[in-house]
Amino acid sequence: MQSTRCVQGAITGRDVLFHSVTIVRLFGPVFYVRCLRAMWSGRPCTFLEVLAGHQ
Repeated sequence: MQSTRCVQGAITGRDVLFHSVTIVRLFGPVFYVRCLRAMWSGRPCTFLEVLAGHQ
């Protein structure tokens, strides 16, 4: 039986905090603040939703 890995796409608070340097370096501090706001909102969202501004 083959196991399939599923990509969920939801950012977690742990992901945002653990990868903060990478996020700031690649996308800038404004985007990092948007990620923090998405994290604090408590609603699940994808990284692409935050990137596109549809949070």
